[in-house]
Amino acid sequence: MSMVAVATLVVGALFGTGAATAQAADVPAEFGTDWHDPVTAAPPVDRPHTKSCRVTLADARFRDFTPYRGAYTPPEGCGDRWSKVVLRLDGEVKGRQYDRLGHLHVGGVEILRTSTPEPSPDGIAWHVEKDVTRYSDTFRTAQDVEMLIGNVVDDTYTGVIDVHVTLTFYAGRPSAPVPDRVLTLAGTPAGTTLTTPRNSERVVAEVYATGSGGGCEEFWYLTVADPAPYSCKADRGPYREVQISVDGRIAGIAAPFPNVWTGGWSNPFLWYVVPAPRAFDVRPIEYDLTPFAGLLNDGRPHRVEVSVAGVPADRPGWSAPVNVLVWRDPHRAQVPGALTEDRATDLADSSTFTPGAENRVRTEAGHRLAVSGYLDTSHGRVTTTVTRTLAHTSVHRWTDGEAVDGLDATWTDDEAVAVVGHGPARTSRTHRTYTMDGATTLGADDRLRTVLTLGDRASAVTREGGRRTAWSRLDDTYSGDATYTVDVPRDQRHAVGTSAERYRLLGSDGCYDRSLTTVQGVLTEDRSRC
Repeated sequence: MSMVAVATLVVGALFGTGAATAQAADVPAEFGTDWHDPVTAAPPVDRPHTKSCRVTLADARFRDFTPYRGAYTPPEGCGDRWSKVVLRLDGEVKGRQYDRLGHLHVGGVEILRTSTPEPSPDGIAWHVEKDVTRYSDTFRTAQDVEMLIGNVVDDTYTGVIDVHVTLTFYAGRPSAPVPDRVLTLAGTPAGTTLTTPRNSERVVAEVYATGSGGGCEEFWYLTVADPAPYSCKADRGPYREVQISVDGRIAGIAAPFPNVWTGGWSNPFLWYVVPAPRAFDVRPIEYDLTPFAGLLNDGRPHRVEVSVAGVPADRPGWSAPVNVLVWRDPHRAQVPGALTEDRATDLADSSTFTPGAENRVRTEAGHRLAVSGYLDTSHGRVTTTVTRTLAHTSVHRWTDGEAVDGLDATWTDDEAVAVVGHGPARTSRTHRTYTMDGATTLGADDRLRTVLTLGDRASAVTREGGRRTAWSRLDDTYSGDATYTVDVPRDQRHAVGTSAERYRLLGSDGCYDRSLTTVQGVLTEDRSRC
């Protein structure tokens, strides 16, 4: 689609699910002082048709780095077991402001990590929904609430971020067993520790890992090693891997998602209406630590640590808070077991620099981990084996002065979990692929253009006794092309831009397929195909 006006395009209801209808789209020649409120193609949270109760978690105005502190009280009239719990954040901001990162904790448990859109002078409103049923154990008792969206308000950056956050509880039984306990790590002089119930039979850690803060680790995928002449350096280059360890032994590896916030790639005009995938709802990395449950079930505290391989020593920028979800054996006070395998390959990480009129760095990296352990549960011995294989390839190219700066990168994260014992053998396999392909070009006329495509894809299948019982296929693709004049007042930027997102989710639970298109801040297409 062209970056200039389009005559007749498809326009649908913003949050509708029916077929779109053709209407005339009034598209300006360039961005003005207002544009469409931010919207994503991701599906809303399905809500059951049962009695519901709503609780307010936070009403806050963020203008600095002072956290909002409040108190949570469980809902009345909906019991203490719920079929679903849905978080909703409604935000407003106007004026001028950078993108900001935020978190929300209830009883020390991180239930939301988010970022904010950059506002128009006239103001915008947006919302985020998230299924937080897995944190039901936390919500059953009164808790402290802490929320922070660090912000700076002064004569230049005028946007105060207003947010209202609620939880809605739906009566009934959840469709899948929720964790019996939700734990956080305890800080000690020796590091962070975890003490699990002695009858744990499944343990999952989730890590909200983000590179941020405006420094080079916000754009870690572009960093290079010496001797390449580039503004963001790292010891070995762009490969990053989020690792979790138990008592010094590696317990899980994962590829971090290459988040792009709403000021990313030097061009906020890409993101004013449609953000990059996951920008408003940062999903945690999950690690199945069940092979370590036999070790953890001794009632003692164990050292659990998260690190990001590839980050230069003492460089700030990564945040990695941890929640631990535990399912217990209701018929045993203690579940003994043992770790039987913990084997990792050497981490391969190679970057090759080729100088020239267009400098190039090609990176190839990868890692594999296999862990296995058993538990003697009330229903017999159960062995869990987790294997994870990571791979990264990228080509980074740039000219002297970085007037042209481009990247073509792919990350894969393949995970398999096999559970043997207590009924038919169960296996689940997940193949995740993240892609980034784009370039920023600064012309002699001081016009900066960014063209970028991002992909968030995953396929998953679950089998019991060799028979497929569930499957899904996700493809969330964003593409954008925006140009503006740099180093001039806002009203002289003459910015133009298009963006599009298509979110497709197919599987045993049904079909969802939605496409959005924008031109100069106008939503010109909203189409659903399922």
